[in-house]
Amino acid sequence: MRLSQVVRSGPNQYICEEDAAKYLEEKLADFKHPVVITGYQSFEAFQEFASVPENWPVLRYNHTASEKNMAELAEQAGNADVIVGIGGGKVLDTAKGTAELLNCEVVLVPTLAGTCAGYTPLSAVYHENGAFSHVAYYKRSAYLTLIDLRIILHSPVEYLLGGIGDSLAKWYEAEGITRYKDALPVMAELGLSSAKAIYEGILRDSEQALKDRAEGKMTDAFRNIVEIIIGAAGTVGGFAGEYGRMAGAHAIHNGLSFLPETHSILHGSKVAYGILVQLAAMNDLDEVKKLLPLYQKLGFPYNLDTLHVTENHEEAIEKVAAYAAKPEESFILLGDYSKEQIAEAMKTIEQLAAQKDMFVK
Repeated sequence: MRLSQVVRSGPNQYICEEDAAKYLEEKLADFKHPVVITGYQSFEAFQEFASVPENWPVLRYNHTASEKNMAELAEQAGNADVIVGIGGGKVLDTAKGTAELLNCEVVLVPTLAGTCAGYTPLSAVYHENGAFSHVAYYKRSAYLTLIDLRIILHSPVEYLLGGIGDSLAKWYEAEGITRYKDALPVMAELGLSSAKAIYEGILRDSEQALKDRAEGKMTDAFRNIVEIIIGAAGTVGGFAGEYGRMAGAHAIHNGLSFLPETHSILHGSKVAYGILVQLAAMNDLDEVKKLLPLYQKLGFPYNLDTLHVTENHEEAIEKVAAYAAKPEESFILLGDYSKEQIAEAMKTIEQLAAQKDMFVK
């Protein structure tokens, strides 16, 4: 049985508090050789509020989340018995992959609320040139996920926005995968319920949370959105297994990774655009029209121009659609969609986004 089919309810321990970083050394007291994997900006953000013991080696990842970098870090980490990932999604994915190679535990300390990487036992793996490669599933879940809300509150707002987009996709992708299933296992139903709660929480709290973040306020709305992005979003695939995995929206994201113009746009924001394309492909145009005003308010990309693709639209659509329609890509989980159908869905989004009345609310 593949790991992607197994129920993975979450980390061994999960802590989310304003001053959670103070527990890090205490929680790792039983380990003899902790090794930190982080980035320069990530570690700087962490050190504004916390520190690690001086005897913990600190290694820097190279921003690729590639198998090559994971192997290099595993060699540098030597006899580590726990890897401590401190940073955003790519740092944490790199830390998980490195721990897998070393067959040791991993502790995840997100400095951003950009994805559910701090919760899930898998990594989005990329080629060294930045193009998406594959999703790797690991034997171990995190020993500990430690979310210090102070650190997240002071992180760049675009990452929080990206996290909202990535989490919003949980409902649309899980609902799309399960729409025509006659019955679901109880645990899959639980995952689907999590996805619906995430959707409702985002519609309720996302605007307020972004406002509170801009004002530096620690509020219930802000905490709710952070836990939705990192924790609740991780439970969808954890409980639902392959009924709650990435589908059309992420396939579009993966296709967009082959357009250099989009590389500066964060993962979750590209996934948010992918939701629109998935909905158009499934002929859920009323839902697209419902989302477009919210996208404009929040600042999500909603057409190629807002993805920084301002020229050669036909060529870009062809490239993204061809990749998303590959049989090994996750769009297939929604049904048998051809590259022509996906391309037509992208064109439909272009047309709807051009209608000014779509944004009047």
